[in-house]
Amino acid sequence: MRRPLLFLFACLTLLLGATDALAHAVAEGDKGFIQESSGVMLLPFIYMGAKHMITGYDHLLFLFGVIFFVYRLKDVGLYVTLFAVGHSVTLLFGVLTNISVSSYVIDAIIGFSVVYKALDNLGAFQRWFGYQPNTRVATLVFGLLHGFGLATKIQEFEISPDGLIPNLLAFNVGVEIGQLLALSAILIVMGYWRRTASFWRHAYTANVAMMSAGFLLMGFQITGFITSV
Repeated sequence: MRRPLLFLFACLTLLLGATDALAHAVAEGDKGFIQESSGVMLLPFIYMGAKHMITGYDHLLFLFGVIFFVYRLKDVGLYVTLFAVGHSVTLLFGVLTNISVSSYVIDAIIGFSVVYKALDNLGAFQRWFGYQPNTRVATLVFGLLHGFGLATKIQEFEISPDGLIPNLLAFNVGVEIGQLLALSAILIVMGYWRRTASFWRHAYTANVAMMSAGFLLMGFQITGFITSV
């Protein structure tokens, strides 16, 4: 079956043709809204959170890798929740404490998280080190790192302190909604693919393609960091 591989190839093409929009960039319209907003505005921030996740290819690539060999919905829900909790904690913590980290560094780490999960799916750690990392812990840790990237971006927009906490919580609710919507679409495709004989024939190739996308993300961000110094 070639369709899933074509889908992954299309993702790689998008990664090659994108720059900052890949990681934690916010659309110009949303950026202006964040800068000009004041007071509690729950629905707009829920919308922006969902939009951020649905258009966040780096997030989706990592989560795609996490659920690649996960079949039970309760396990999928567990990983999604761990990632969302990590993402939410560092987003809130980073913005409220005004702690920022270079978005290039964070996004390079996110690219690494995609590479890590692809290698994990390929059984590389077991073969190389005789040790299998805990996927739950890794999902939480990378969720924490992902959240810092967005926290840095939001701080750059100088969001109003009026209604800050409710708006950030609403944004995180939106992230969770967007994550569930995106993963639902991925699970439908994966469910269909898993019922075919081609799944196991092409699982290796799919994870190599995902790993390549992770390296591309890392390359973009490392180059951006070097040129911005």
